[in-house]
Amino acid sequence: MKRNINRARSQSWDAVAQWYVGWTGNNGSRYHRALAVPLLLEMLDPRAGEHIADLGCGPGILAPPVAARGASFVGIDLSPRLIAEARKSHGKSGRFVVGDVTRLPRHVHLPVGGFDAACFLLSIQDINPLDAAMASAARLLKPGGRLAVVMLHPCFRVPRQSGWGWDEGRGLKFRRLDSYLTPLAVPMQSHGNGTTRSYHRPLGAYAEALSLAGLALTGIREVGDLPVQGDSRADRRAAGEFPLFLGLRAVKL
Repeated sequence: MKRNINRARSQSWDAVAQWYVGWTGNNGSRYHRALAVPLLLEMLDPRAGEHIADLGCGPGILAPPVAARGASFVGIDLSPRLIAEARKSHGKSGRFVVGDVTRLPRHVHLPVGGFDAACFLLSIQDINPLDAAMASAARLLKPGGRLAVVMLHPCFRVPRQSGWGWDEGRGLKFRRLDSYLTPLAVPMQSHGNGTTRSYHRPLGAYAEALSLAGLALTGIREVGDLPVQGDSRADRRAAGEFPLFLGLRAVKL
């Protein structure tokens, strides 16, 4: 389960593309629509006439809401199949490029310093090395350009190393962590013909990677889970108290 995160590299999601698109749908899953995309738009604040880059864009679900604000959108992803899905579903809302966001290709739609803002929407924890991904984002941004990152909260949602527990005496649901400070490359559940990896890092690793890339952290936002019909009072309290997603905002110095 645990692998050396320093040697592991991002992998294409081609093998699980069909499953992922089926799960998200054209406009994203319930979690995308209700929590992750609104949080990303809040942190990114795309404006009319701006140029926005989405790193690890997957099937391109962020393109329509960015285009609706009058901004130009370019999505980059390592998976040709996901890029093909993005072009098919959202080609009218943006442009899509196949590429490794840790080693950006030379491309007419990826000019150095050509973007007002960039983002990682639930993708940064699938990308390694982290420092190289942040450096790519900084490379694309103009001086003063903005970066927004939305991810599963690394302090509470560690793949295969965290979960829920129940305190019978106090009637409380609590969050259990088995590991946090150790970086991990965790193989995820197999879907179709392949499996993917999720990269866990402690929160400080993200702050350090931003700094190394010349990006200054300017905002943090945490959001809880969605309520589920029929949840107990303890379930609802836990969903609201333990963040599901973390949003980070930074600016290029």
